[in-house]
Amino acid sequence: MSQHTPSGGTTSGPTPTTAAGTRLDPWLGAYADRTHGMRASEIRALFAVANRPEVVSLAGGMPNLDGLPLDVIADVAQRVVATRGRTALQYGSGQGDETLREQILEVMRLEGIHAHPDDVVVTTGSQQALDLVTRLFVNPGDVIVAEAPSYVGALGVFRAYQADVVHVPLDADGLVPAALEETLTRLAAEGRRVKLLYTVPNFHNPAGVTLSAERRPQILEICRRHGVLVLEDNPYGLLGFDGDPIPAMRSLDEDGVIYLGSFSKTFAPGYRVGWAVAPHAVREKLVLASESAILCPSNASQLAISAYLTTCDWRGQIKAFREMYRERRDAMMGALAEHLPDATWTVPDGGFYTWVRLPDGLDAKAMLPRAVTARVAYVPGTAFYADGQGNDHMRLSFCYPTPERIREGVRRLAGVVASESELVSLFGAGLGVAQGDVQAPGPDVS
Repeated sequence: MSQHTPSGGTTSGPTPTTAAGTRLDPWLGAYADRTHGMRASEIRALFAVANRPEVVSLAGGMPNLDGLPLDVIADVAQRVVATRGRTALQYGSGQGDETLREQILEVMRLEGIHAHPDDVVVTTGSQQALDLVTRLFVNPGDVIVAEAPSYVGALGVFRAYQADVVHVPLDADGLVPAALEETLTRLAAEGRRVKLLYTVPNFHNPAGVTLSAERRPQILEICRRHGVLVLEDNPYGLLGFDGDPIPAMRSLDEDGVIYLGSFSKTFAPGYRVGWAVAPHAVREKLVLASESAILCPSNASQLAISAYLTTCDWRGQIKAFREMYRERRDAMMGALAEHLPDATWTVPDGGFYTWVRLPDGLDAKAMLPRAVTARVAYVPGTAFYADGQGNDHMRLSFCYPTPERIREGVRRLAGVVASESELVSLFGAGLGVAQGDVQAPGPDVS
């Protein structure tokens, strides 16, 4: 068998392998330096296992789409193709469809953001917007300050661009201003360049907490003084369970904040449509960066969402999602109180997640294989830190399973925790196996 080599030639013979039989990558020496930090997220590794029907998955962040009127959505999509097919199936604007951008303004006004359609850049999900912003601003070795813990998908992007992530702690009211001030002052004294503050202020992934209204202007003022741009990632902001949304940080500072939004959690992730709102000069560069990466976002997806927003009661649909997720949140809170009284957890006012701290001595990452054996899955806390913290935490998601499955999943998890606690009390910590033992391919549903 002949094989290509990085120098362009070929060799003959079998594919080289390690002593354990693993195939070697013949292109290993050709990859760019920025790929060295790339690795599968722990959520991606869990996906295939967690999708088995016998496993109760409290791991992934997939929205529950049972309440969507699929017949109506199918009719809307069919009419888009029937009436605007040549546009829907063609290339489009690199900045995104203008009508959809105007509708996005209506969505953002619910959180106090007033903008112009020209301020909006439509992207292939907010994950692409996150990638574009990092690509624009971050050189290898630049510092990004992020909450501790932070969204795993953001950490993957920052790692890919060789950023140095420095964490700042959260408490029940979100990012701690005094800790942010201390961190930025220290980094400046060390001569380290901080490019971005990355924050998920509403119903945080994974912590479930919300940045208080009182702290938002404090955080913005600290960043303004230190010359740090704020990257506000807000996929869950309209999924609060009680009261009106807290005004977005972007509504308080148009020049110092880039805002990321998405239809993935409030409508459907399969369309892959998100957006960024940025200061004028940044917006121009975002469009150029997006065009160089994907040419343009999907016209078919944009026009389908635009038609949905025009013809369907999207506000009523969001209200239905809130009620459904509140019921699931309540089921999880009740199950945790009943079955895991020795743990502690956040009580989210919206969104998809709670952040659980295990009793002393337990390691969520080491415990995971035994949890999967017990037919329950979660995400260990280490996935949400750039520096390996979080062993004693786990993220539990209540968005997708039914309330009954949530209660059963927590019951199974409690059995694993009880067994692990008994082992730790007898023999001490450190009994777990490596996370690699449950590696499996699959998409990163974070």
